[in-house]
Amino acid sequence: MRWELIIPSFQPLLKGTQVTIELTAGAVGIGIVLGLFLALMRLSSKRLLKGIAISYIDFFRGTPLLVQIFLAYYGLPQILNFTPPDNYKYIAAISAMGLNSGAYLAEIFRSGIQSIDRGQTEAARSLGMTQTQAMWYIILPQAFKRVIPPLGNEFIALLKDSSLVALIALEDLMYSGKIIVGRTYQSFPIYIEVAFIYLAMTLVLSRIVSYTERRFGKSDIR
Repeated sequence: MRWELIIPSFQPLLKGTQVTIELTAGAVGIGIVLGLFLALMRLSSKRLLKGIAISYIDFFRGTPLLVQIFLAYYGLPQILNFTPPDNYKYIAAISAMGLNSGAYLAEIFRSGIQSIDRGQTEAARSLGMTQTQAMWYIILPQAFKRVIPPLGNEFIALLKDSSLVALIALEDLMYSGKIIVGRTYQSFPIYIEVAFIYLAMTLVLSRIVSYTERRFGKSDIR
């Protein structure tokens, strides 16, 4: 094994790492917005909204992310009969990851909202707030604090699952490592380097989540 390849391969792997971070950040942004709306729809008294949310969550949680990426990348152009643009790999990957994350975040947000005592909503309504105002200013801020740990776990899982986009030849960290291995035939030293880069990113993200949890915890104590 040629361990000396680790240093010269770091630069191209770093470029792949940037793509991985961009994909994860974009997917997390989509997932948070979508997940919050789905959670509110899931808790709605209207059957149609609730049914749509449940169907969406069941589908995206019940099917593999890899299948969803393939559907977005290979399936949609065929169904909609259009020629994908040059950056369609990136669009398909970030969309599939965001839609998948939204389903999981919806359940996380729902559990957080339901963990808040209903008496707080009633107290807010007695002060003249509307249902929407009570949810936005009273319930959601408290629910967010309670769901920080599972949110962090979901973000870390999404970061690791982003390696699946290598199967549509998107040059993320995993695919960059695959290219180097194909050129040097040195699987172990390159993939162990890839593994440690993923480990470094997940450790940093874990520390950020822990810090955020402590920070919000202190604000509650005060």
